Amino acid sequence: MKRRWGQLASASGVLFCLAGPAHAQTIEAPRCGTGVHEAEAFGLVGFPQDEIFCPLIADPKYPRSFASLLRGTFPSIEKPSGKGTTIASVGLGDFFGLVRWGGPRAGEGLQLDVVGAIFAQFDLDSASNDLINADYIIGVPLTFRRRGFSMMARVYHQSSHLGDEFLLRSSPIQRENLSFESLELLASQEIGPLRLYGGGEHLFRRDPDTVKARLLHTGAELRSGRAHLVQLVSGVDLKTTEQHNWAQAVSGRFGVELTRPSPEGHPIRLVMILVELYKGPSPYGQFFQEDISYVGAGINFSL
Repeated sequence: MKRRWGQLASASGVLFCLAGPAHAQTIEAPRCGTGVHEAEAFGLVGFPQDEIFCPLIADPKYPRSFASLLRGTFPSIEKPSGKGTTIASVGLGDFFGLVRWGGPRAGEGLQLDVVGAIFAQFDLDSASNDLINADYIIGVPLTFRRRGFSMMARVYHQSSHLGDEFLLRSSPIQRENLSFESLELLASQEIGPLRLYGGGEHLFRRDPDTVKARLLHTGAELRSGRAHLVQLVSGVDLKTTEQHNWAQAVSGRFGVELTRPSPEGHPIRLVMILVELYKGPSPYGQFFQEDISYVGAGINFSL
């Protein structure tokens, strides 16, 4: 028995030595992303762990996990003007990689994912912090990266629902049975610390059918450098919709990004702390026909 344990210990030591240093895990990361694991950098990879299209900083409906405290004008929440209302906006969202075909350079290629997200808003001025609205999203994005250029094509479904406590309020509430499927296309170019992106959506099934089909989407982001422990980040996101006669929704965010470096020095993105500003047609499904505005602060999580 002692001999067997000795052999096992010797074999474990040999395997430990052959395994090489634990820090050889991640290739060089772009400014806006975490990079991909070295073992997954080339060839065909099933269930990849990382993303090759960087998340958008300022888009309020980009799938992510976050919590924000917002104060502003929300007409349907507090009659008659909605001014001076405080809400909490939270989201749970994640991309799950299905397959990646690695490109000619490490971290490049074509990737297929499935994505799910929930966006919810709560009225903090009410006695029980009423749930106001919840949007549910499920989609299938196909992403591509080649050097600093990346693209995302996504087919997704969204349905929106009012909260029960909000519906029980004494004032009459106009409920919308809003749901749709959409085809989204975004192209992104990174130029040093600057990132520009643009594209649009076409809603090909809409309920109610009075919802218009077309949406244009552009934006820009700026980062102080490649992520280390702390870097400054900012972004502006612009959306114009046929539904609102091409009136513009402007979302701006700026703050700091905190990361934990891996042993070889590449960043592992953890959290962004952001100041948020918004003005334009509401991004919240049940209130898509209203104009809102707010300022606030939030924390975004990304592993």
